[in-house]
Order: sequence, then C-alpha cells, then structure tokens
Amino acid sequence: MMSATGDLYIVLISVHGLIRGENLELGRDADTGGQVKYVVELARALAAHPEVGRVDLVTRQVIDPKVSADYARPEEPIAPNARIVRLPFGPRRYLRKEVLWSYLDAMVDHMVQYVRRVGRIPDVIHTHYADAGYVGAPVASLLGVPLVHTGHSLGRVKRLRLLEKGMKEVAIESQYNIAQRIEAEEIALDTASLVIASTRQEVEEQYSLYDNYQPGRMAVIAPGVDLGRFRPPRPGEPEPPIAGELRRFLREPGRPMVLALSRADERKNIATLVRAFGEQPRLREIANLVIVAGNRDDIAAMERGPREVLTSVLLSVDRHDLYGCAAYPKHHQADDVPDLYRLAAATRGVFVNPALTEPFGLTLIEAAASGLPVIATEDGGPRDIVGACRNGLLIDPLDVGEMGTSIYAALTDDGRWNEWSGNGVRGAHEHFSWRSHVQRYLSEVRRILGRRSRTPALSPVKSRLPTVDRLLVCDVDDTLTGDTEAVHALMTRLKGAGERVGFGVATGRTLETTLAVLRELSVPVPDLLITSVGTEIYYGNGLVEDQGWRRHIDYRWGPERLSAALAELPGLRLQPDDTQRPYKISYFVDTRKAPSIREIVRHLRKCDLQCNVIFSHGMFLDVLPIRASKGLALRYLAWKWGLPLDHVLVAGQSGNDREMLLGNTLGVVVGNYSPELKRLRGKPRIYFASGHHAWGIIEALDHYDFLGAIHIPDEETVEA
Repeated sequence: MMSATGDLYIVLISVHGLIRGENLELGRDADTGGQVKYVVELARALAAHPEVGRVDLVTRQVIDPKVSADYARPEEPIAPNARIVRLPFGPRRYLRKEVLWSYLDAMVDHMVQYVRRVGRIPDVIHTHYADAGYVGAPVASLLGVPLVHTGHSLGRVKRLRLLEKGMKEVAIESQYNIAQRIEAEEIALDTASLVIASTRQEVEEQYSLYDNYQPGRMAVIAPGVDLGRFRPPRPGEPEPPIAGELRRFLREPGRPMVLALSRADERKNIATLVRAFGEQPRLREIANLVIVAGNRDDIAAMERGPREVLTSVLLSVDRHDLYGCAAYPKHHQADDVPDLYRLAAATRGVFVNPALTEPFGLTLIEAAASGLPVIATEDGGPRDIVGACRNGLLIDPLDVGEMGTSIYAALTDDGRWNEWSGNGVRGAHEHFSWRSHVQRYLSEVRRILGRRSRTPALSPVKSRLPTVDRLLVCDVDDTLTGDTEAVHALMTRLKGAGERVGFGVATGRTLETTLAVLRELSVPVPDLLITSVGTEIYYGNGLVEDQGWRRHIDYRWGPERLSAALAELPGLRLQPDDTQRPYKISYFVDTRKAPSIREIVRHLRKCDLQCNVIFSHGMFLDVLPIRASKGLALRYLAWKWGLPLDHVLVAGQSGNDREMLLGNTLGVVVGNYSPELKRLRGKPRIYFASGHHAWGIIEALDHYDFLGAIHIPDEETVEA
C-alpha cells in the first residue's frame, strides 16, 4: 500500500553530468543538458505535492578543481523536503558518462549504505538514463521496492542513427560503449514496474527495439516545465543583459531572430541549421541567426565532440559569410535563457530545434510559453508538443532546403505568427506544467504501489553474529577446494584471528553437496552458507534458512513458464533432479548447438520473463529469480547484519562469482581462475592472486591485511 498522505519517499537517481540546485551549467558539456534540468525540477515539483514527504536526488560526488566546489557537497537542500545527495564512487575527478561504467557497481553499494543511514526504505526508486538504470535495478531488487525508469535517450536508437550516418560499428562501440549501455537499458526494463516516456513515438518506435518491450508497463507523461520563468515579452520592458552580448555580432539586431539553444552535441544538428540559413538568400536578408550552444573559453581545449560541432558551425558561418547576421556568444547564464526566448519573440522571430532525435524537447515548451513559434524536427517530443500546442511546423532535420524555406515562411506570415504565438502560451500551460506532470506521475505511482508485494521490506536488525566485524566469503569448487593442504592452512589462519572474523561460503552447489564437500575437507560449518547460486541462505551449525530471503526472491518467479521457454532452444539439457531447487533451474550447455548466452537472454526477455541467467565453467547454465544471485545475496546479508562491504573479502574463480567480486567488497580471484573473469583485471578492489585454490585466498588476506587493519585500495590509482 502507498504511504500515508504527505509521507511518500521517492529517490531519484541521475548519475552523470554536473548537478546542483542553482545556476545549472547547461551546455557545459554533452552530459550537462536537459536531463540535469529535468531531474532537478522534477525533484522540486514532487516535493511540493502534499502526498510527498521526501525526495532525494542521488548523483555522483565530484571533487575536482576543474569544476565548482558545489559538486563536492555531500548534500544540498534544493526545496522543502527535497535535496541533492552526492555519493562518492570511482575517481574523485569529473568523468564523462562513457567512462563511468566500470565504477557503477560501487555506486550500488553506496546507495544501499545511504538508505541504511537514512533509516527508511524509499517507496519508489526512479532512475534516469541507462547508467542510473544499471545502478537502480539491483538496489530496487535488494530493497524490494518498485523501480520506475526514464530512459531520456536510448542506446539502440543512437546506434541506428550513427550507422545511418556511416559510422562503423567498431567506432561506435569504441567511442560510446554502446553495447554496455544497451544491456544496462535491458536490465532496467527487466526490473522496472513502470517506464515513463515523454512521447508516444518513444514507446511505439524506440522502446519497441528492445527485447523486453512491454508497453503495458509504460506510461506517456509529457515533461514538465517551470513555466513561472517563461512568459511572452511585455511592451516597454528594459533590454536584458544578454542583448548587449548579441549586439556585438549583429549589424541590425532588431531583425526577426532565428534562435537555436542546445548543447554542442552532434545529435543537435546545429551545423545543418547554419547551412540552411546560409543557403536561403531571402532568409538572410530579413533575419538574424542566433546560436547558443553552451559555454566555452577555448574551442581547441574542449572535448572532441563539442570541439568538432563548434568548429563545423564556425566554418559554416565563414563559408556562407554570415558575419553581421549570425551571433554565437561564448558565454551565457541560466537566467539569460528566458530572456533569449523573449528577445526572439519581441523581434517576431522563431525558435528552431533541428535535432536528429529529440526524446524530450523541453526547449520547445519553454519557447511556446514565451510566445515564440517553433520549427522543430519531426521526431519524438516535438511531434507531441507541436501537436498539443499547434504553435509551429515539423521538418525533416536532414532536408536543408525545407528547413530554410519553412523558417522563412514562418517569419513572413504575420497572421499565422500571431496564431502560433498565442496557441503556444495557452498550450504550454494546459499540457506541460509541472503541476500536470506530477499529478499524472503520482497517479501511476499509486497504481504500481497498489499491486506491490505483501512481503515486508528489508529492515536493519541487530546482528546475531555480534563478535564479527569482518567476513571472508569463499566460492567452493576450485576456490576453496583443490588443495587440501591450502585449505587446512587457511582454516588455521582464520582460527588464529579470533571471533571477530566470520567465515562463509557462496556456491552454486546445493546445501547437501556443500556440506558433504566441507566434511571431506574437515572444514567446520561456516557462519553462513549462500547456496544454489545465491537462491538459499543458511546460518551456522543449526543451518537455519533465511526465510526472508526466500520470500524476497519469489518476486516475478515463474519456473514453469521459464522451463517451457528454454525447452524451445537447442543445446540445453536439464541437470539431474538433485541439482534443481525451488528457485533455481539448472542446465548443461552444449556450446556447439546452443545459442549464445546473449541470445538465450534475449529469447527470455521477448517472452516477458524476468530472471537472472548465470553461465559458468563453460558448460553450466543456472536460471534464477530476477532478485537472486550470489552477489545480491551477499549484499542482503551485509544490509541485514550491518556489515560494511569493504569489510567483506570475497574469493572466487568463475563467472558466477563475478557479481560478488564487483562493487565495494574486497575481492580476490585465485590463480586457477576461469577465463570469464579475465576482464576484471585492473579493478582496484579485485586482487588477482598468483596462488591457486586456497593459497590464493591466503595471499589475499596478506594483500589486504584483512586480519589486521584492512587496507582498502584507492580507486584514484586506476585509469578511467
């Protein structure tokens, strides 16, 4: 059930970009644009609603002399009941989103620690963009709360657009890590109870490209705009400061203004607008072109993407000799943006959004509310916005001639300009205010909370292992086992460390076979056992099963449907009955006949089956509930018993250990590891031992000084 009125707690996650409450640096780079503005304004708008008691906007803490110290503040209140929370993970310096992927597992663990500090489980976690979806999916699964996801832009769409422009697949992957982004989006769709899209086209044409396309879990909610800042110009009002900056460029500043406002991003297509203006002589004679593409000091010092875009713009200005009728200021403030729209409206100009793809189009709504007609790309958000407001034209963003002709026609038909201007103001307030957005948003949230599982959420409890302040967790086969002398040496070291060190195992084996192996090795019953690939948890000599975990992972579990879907695939053979468990279906894989693991996962997603698929040792396939894995089980235990993850040392050897090894845990990969773990080399908290089997674990105890002060590696030592 939903929280009592005024008590709803919503956590928004938006990982990349520079996020603060005031003076947003929109356009500073490709990561600091409309999404940053959207999440800040959404947080404020939600917090203002009487049903909402608290909103946390969680992002990455950045401590970097190259950016403002504002981004280093751990918390920043931005409204009554709303705050920005910045969590430290990865290198302290500012990084673009494409190189953040390898650090996101640590953010998962920091998120869980943050919730523990707050002392309250959120009612909803709402993730923004693929990277936040990657973080939010396991956090929501662990906490047992609904996940809401907003993509903002989608990787499959971007890849198609880049391929259409002639970019090679290898280059796309190298520059954008697109495969990782798409898989993160698929993971978010697997977990989400609700996907919020801004347009019907986004649902029908963009999300339909994904394996787990379920339109029944998607809602179209038009993006909100803080309309209090945007209004039409008033007769006789003083000239704003930005007008003086534009006058430096323009011979006749009173001409109708053709305004474009965006990041210097290739997808925004502003170079095509400059060309369209330059190749339309009649347009050049009556209008001025104003390009506001972020802030810059030295183009040569910018990142490659913005540098190439701005260089192309300046070359086009020169090629078409637009000096005196084109302005492209180097700097502007956030407060200048409403003034720019009003200036353009006062000259009876137009706003142009020529983007190749436009999932939101917030600038179009801002322009509409300012009484400024629009010419926009016939894609995504503009279709819905112009359709609702009836305040402009839609164009093909690649048709240079049509773009120039349409702008000229809009500027020279006074009657239509007046109609579009008035329609835009009315339509923006009727359809795109934050008030209307939040009302629809909370209606959808009520719907998903109404069907929420009755299973009680996890809550911190007092540990039943009061003497333990650190925990060693070992995989069994070929990690703990394989060398009897090494196992005995390891047990001797642990026994000598005293009661403060706990010992556990995490294995794909069943409880019965795990205990049999441990007896053969003369290993005492561990303090905890994570068995059957993380689907079962047992404690100590009494082997008491954690029933809370069993109830928790039952979410969306459908073993009959899964078995039927997998029976359709070649090369899969069920393992013996004694390996099958209530929350684990296990197969042998004949890799000569079976589809790839990626194709198996795609097949299950297309069948609307949410699960975890674990492949290990080149021949074993385990299918688990979406909330179950060895890594999630380990984090559940750390949460439940209040044990910091950097006081947990995980030892593994194969692919089903990967998730346990990532994040804030200390990890060791023993010397006889499976090739599936090779890609983890270089991560600061994963030590690759030279010793095989338990000798590698002993080596890691010394590497991390785990039985002493515990040495935690600094992530700054690893290159981004």
